[in-house]
Amino acid sequence: MIGGNESCTAGPVPMSYLTCLTYILGEWTGVEHIEDYLSYAVYLLWVLFPLAVVFLLPGVLIILFYTSILLLHIYKRKNELKEAYSNDFWDGAKQMLATLWDGHGRIWHGYELHGAENIPEGPGLIVFYHGATPADCVYFMAKLLIQKKRICLVVADHFVFRLPGFKLLLDVHGVMHGPKEECVNALKKGYLIAIAPGGVREALFSDEMYTIIWGNRKGFAQVAIDAKVPIIPMFTQNVREGVRTLGGIKILRSLYERIRLPVVPLYGGFPVKLRTFIGEPIPYEPNITAEELTAKTKAALQALIEKHQKLPGNIFRALMERFQTQKKED
Repeated sequence: MIGGNESCTAGPVPMSYLTCLTYILGEWTGVEHIEDYLSYAVYLLWVLFPLAVVFLLPGVLIILFYTSILLLHIYKRKNELKEAYSNDFWDGAKQMLATLWDGHGRIWHGYELHGAENIPEGPGLIVFYHGATPADCVYFMAKLLIQKKRICLVVADHFVFRLPGFKLLLDVHGVMHGPKEECVNALKKGYLIAIAPGGVREALFSDEMYTIIWGNRKGFAQVAIDAKVPIIPMFTQNVREGVRTLGGIKILRSLYERIRLPVVPLYGGFPVKLRTFIGEPIPYEPNITAEELTAKTKAALQALIEKHQKLPGNIFRALMERFQTQKKED
């Protein structure tokens, strides 16, 4: 019996391996001129490959999150005896994950943190603009832990607590789902807390104009008043150019409002320059109302956006800023 490779090379005109494979596939499927269909399939793959990449790249963040969870389980397994006798059992794990995320931020985005001196020594409520993903907030928390040895808690949307496998990660980092009493108690204990009042709605449906979408949310302001702490505005330059959403499609907005789950597709994952800017604190005032403090905070955040973000956002420009040595102030 003659093998496949041997039959292809036999005869006066030897076939190439690709031609041979096409011939065998045509014989096996019974499709005439199968090489025309294969050529068309290769052409489609060539055309659609860049599109597939921009939708798959955001998955790197998911991989990093689950890598973090795996490392926490390994850390816990290797230190089970220490857990019973130590109050700071997870400190080493937090440093390890901070190093992982800080490394990713610096390598992929050239991440920088500016204005860290505006963060008070005591408690405070950090209010930030929510990009399509919370990666910039994670980079900030990692940088703060590495540089200042300070832990910043964060308030997350309810759906995050339903993600499979995330419980250990959320517990270790003290992620909260946002009851006012819990936030006030944490602030009174001296913690920093980060919160994005726009939440998932702002993440999915804001745009390259960096529109702040808070609706009537003012609970964060009441938390700051009750805890008697300052509010610190925070904004990350180019955060919407790194990952974008298809939030402009009206049917997706209607679907989100009905089921309250982040069903809007993301695309991008581009290695754009990310710089986080910390604004001057808004001090606690005993006679201010939640509505007034909300307006004041929104104005401060809008000022940071206008100062540090060129509008509308542009992906190519954000990529080119990786090669700039000085941050843009205008």
